[in-house]
Amino acid sequence: MRPHTQTGHEIDPDYHVIPVPWSYNPSRWGERVAIAIVAGVAAVISGYMGLFQLGMIETVWDPFFGDQSMSVLTSEVSHALSRWFRIPDAVMGMTAYIADIILVLAGSTRRWQYRPWLVAMFGLVVIPLGLVSFTLVAMQGVVLGMWCFLCLVTAVLSLALIVLAWDEVWSSWLYMRRVWMETGGDLRIVRDTFMGRPSDVAYEVGNKMSRRP
Repeated sequence: MRPHTQTGHEIDPDYHVIPVPWSYNPSRWGERVAIAIVAGVAAVISGYMGLFQLGMIETVWDPFFGDQSMSVLTSEVSHALSRWFRIPDAVMGMTAYIADIILVLAGSTRRWQYRPWLVAMFGLVVIPLGLVSFTLVAMQGVVLGMWCFLCLVTAVLSLALIVLAWDEVWSSWLYMRRVWMETGGDLRIVRDTFMGRPSDVAYEVGNKMSRRP
């Protein structure tokens, strides 16, 4: 049985609508699978570097900077991060990328509207942590005067994830903002909408900001 709003509106089962301002659906499977593949590659690379930091392999492959990679991965900066988070920083990165995969593959192709909380969690993992990853790698050359090729690869992949993910996060944010404005800031309705509970206001806002392809 399909869910309804308080006044009996049946929740639209069409998962292929296109939200403004896009000419495509940012929650479509093609885009989300691409994100999962990029995150998977980054997770494998980070896991490989994590094996070195855990002492399970003796060297790290680097076609450009040679032993600098191993020096970066065993540097005082890396050790400090490991002390703060209780795990090697490369393993922490691998965990974040795995979380990206889980979150991007969860939900329907209309989750920007029906599951804003899920898109928000996904955005929080991908965007801030991606920027932190890129910043930490950029600091290698400034602070240590050394570079790690695979670290640079994961930094580029992190930026790619941000580029691929931000459109869906933006659509969900616009949707929540419009619900907020339509309700005059009614926290109960905004909270219910964020958690994916149907309401008349959310139903109307969703219809207004989406179209069929």
